[in-house]
Amino acid sequence: MQWLVLGLILFLGVHSVRIVADDWRQQTIDRIGLGAWKALYSLLSAVGLVLIVWGYGLARQTPVVLWNPPLGMRHAASLLTLLAFVLLVAAYVPGNALKQRWQHPMVLGVKLWALAHLLANGTLADVLLFGGFLAWAVLDFRAARQRSAATSSTDDEDAEDRTTPSTAATVATVVVGVVAWAVFAFWAHTALIGVRPFG
Repeated sequence: MQWLVLGLILFLGVHSVRIVADDWRQQTIDRIGLGAWKALYSLLSAVGLVLIVWGYGLARQTPVVLWNPPLGMRHAASLLTLLAFVLLVAAYVPGNALKQRWQHPMVLGVKLWALAHLLANGTLADVLLFGGFLAWAVLDFRAARQRSAATSSTDDEDAEDRTTPSTAATVATVVVGVVAWAVFAFWAHTALIGVRPFG
């Protein structure tokens, strides 16, 4: 369990720098350069992610069960993860209505993904993993919205988000998100994680 906790601290800590120390982050980038910052950021994130995966795998071998979620929670989790996949795709498809409406769909998708897995799982490792990501996503989403509100009144960098969204882009976002969810739910989740969501 300690490896999972260490991985979460490292991974989420790196991803929280902009939330809690944005000025320090910018000063560090100015001092060492954007390339070096990105390299260090990526390295620490990768190490944290490896520790999370490894630590979670170890914790699953000797699970500490806190509660047994009812079967209906699996259905709720499936719906929430479907929405999460669509939001994840929305972060990368330009001109879609979901990105314009929510501004930061990837972080919102992480919130739904984490909440879904908390509803459907009841071990201590699950609470640490998905609860940690949910708490981070809530804080990051709020901080990102505050940054967007502050910058939108002073510049036009977010001009794309203020244009009329494309129906074609929005439909493509939903279709790709649903297909990606189906592939992951019915095949990749079992192959990569060893758990059948609909088993």
